[in-house]
Amino acid sequence: MSDNVLFAMEAALNGVTVGIMYSLVALGFVLIFKASGIFNFAQGVMALFAALTLVGLQNGQIPFAPIINAAFGTSIHNFGWNLPSVVAIPLTVLVMIGMAWLIERIVLKHLVNQEPIILFMATIGLAFFLEGLGDIMWGAEVKRLDVGIPQGMSSWVDETTYNLFGYGFFIDTLSLYALGIAAVLVTGLVLFSQYTKQGRALRAVADDHQAALSVGISLRFIWVLTWSIAGIVALVAGIMWGSKSGVQFSLSLIALKALPVLILGGFTSIPGAIVGGLLIGVGEKLFDFLMQPVIGGATENWFAYMLALVFLLFRPQGLFGERIIERV
Repeated sequence: MSDNVLFAMEAALNGVTVGIMYSLVALGFVLIFKASGIFNFAQGVMALFAALTLVGLQNGQIPFAPIINAAFGTSIHNFGWNLPSVVAIPLTVLVMIGMAWLIERIVLKHLVNQEPIILFMATIGLAFFLEGLGDIMWGAEVKRLDVGIPQGMSSWVDETTYNLFGYGFFIDTLSLYALGIAAVLVTGLVLFSQYTKQGRALRAVADDHQAALSVGISLRFIWVLTWSIAGIVALVAGIMWGSKSGVQFSLSLIALKALPVLILGGFTSIPGAIVGGLLIGVGEKLFDFLMQPVIGGATENWFAYMLALVFLLFRPQGLFGERIIERV
C-alpha cells in the first residue's frame, strides 16, 4: 500500500475523531431547536460556562472573587480545598440545570408565542451575558482542565495499524474517548426521546406548541427540561474541548463550526448531528490533505462552510432533517 494512501487513511481517521467533537456541540443546538424552534446562539457559550464552572469547582475557586476583593478590600481567591472530578462534575450538572430554570423563568416565559427571530435575538443576548458572567465569576485567564481522561498518542491504535499496514497512525487518546462518550450520549438521547413520557412530550411540543398545550403538556416544563439536557451536553462538549485545548474564551467559537454540521445533518435530527459532524471532520481533513499541494494549507478554516453552502443550495433541510412545507 502506497504512502499517500496510508497518509490519507490516517487523515480520515483523525477527521472522524475531530468530527465527533464538532457533533458534541451540535447536539445541544438540535435538542433546543427540536423542542422550541429556537436556534440557540448561546450553545457554544454554555459549553464555555460549564467548563469554567467545572474548573472553578475543582480548584476550589471563590466565585466573583475580584468583585468581592474590590468591594471589601480583601484578598481571597480560593477556599483552600480541591474537589475530585467525581464530585465537581455532578455539581456542575446541578449548576447547568439551575441555569436552565433561570433562563426559563427570566427570559423564555415572557417570550411564549413570539416570532422565532425574537427568540433568536434573546439567545444572542444570553450568549453575551453568560460570557461576561463567566468572566467575572471565574476569571479570563486560560485554565487547565483535567478530569482524568488520558491524552496523547494512542499506543493501541499505533500498534494495531503498524501490524496491519507497517505504518502507525497517530490518533489522540482523548478523541477516542470522545467517540465512545458521543456514542453513549446519542444512544441515551434517542432512547429518551422515543421511549419516555417526557421524551414523547418533547416531540409533541416540537410538532405543535398549541396542540401540546391543549392536551395538558406544560410548555414551560419542557423548555426547562430541554435546556437542562442541552446544558449537560454543553458540559460534555466543554470537558472534551477544554481538556484538548484548555478552558479559554475562544472555546465559545466552536459553535460556529457546529453550524455546517447542523446544515448537513439537519436541525431536527440527533443522529444527523453525528453524521454531519463525521462528514465535516473527514471531509475537511481529506480535502486539506489532497489540496494542500495545489492551493496551500488552511483549507480547514473554510471547507466546512463551502460544503454547507452546497447543501443549502440543493438540500436545505439536510440529510436527516424534515422537509418543511407551508400551506399558503
